[in-house]
Amino acid sequence: MAYNFNADEVFDIAIRIEENGAAFYRKAAGLQESEIDRIFLRSLAEVEDRHKIIFEDMKKHLSKMETEPTVFDPEGELSLYLAAMADAHGGEGDPDVLDLLTGKESITDIVQTAIGLEKKSILFYLGIEDLVPAKLGQEKIDGIIREERKHISQLAGFLKNAKKLDA
Repeated sequence: MAYNFNADEVFDIAIRIEENGAAFYRKAAGLQESEIDRIFLRSLAEVEDRHKIIFEDMKKHLSKMETEPTVFDPEGELSLYLAAMADAHGGEGDPDVLDLLTGKESITDIVQTAIGLEKKSILFYLGIEDLVPAKLGQEKIDGIIREERKHISQLAGFLKNAKKLDA
């Protein structure tokens, strides 16, 4: 049996992923010796915080149909399931990656890891978009994907500038 999501549920996942992403950057910042690196990583955490706010705002503008429950959930287990999906999707903010941070990673290593995780998140959203019927807000998932693409562009721009400085 296939399960359909609605846009509201996907935004719940996206918000959780952004929280996890911010935690990743904050932990990485706390492990850095350089104040400049700490400031930079905290700024990336703030970008994730802004993404969370953007997604919360997008969620507020969903139609009634896009927020209608798709399953009977008298025990409220769906929110636990959605949180587990966000934590286990293998992309941005993956708690397992967070646990691997040692403080020995360079800023370039951290940003390259983040780009890879962002790409995995986009693939996750592209896959889950197929599970959201049009009437339940499928096109709204594109807004999430656009925000993630912007973040990849920002991170890639940083890497490009960092490589010029290293040369």
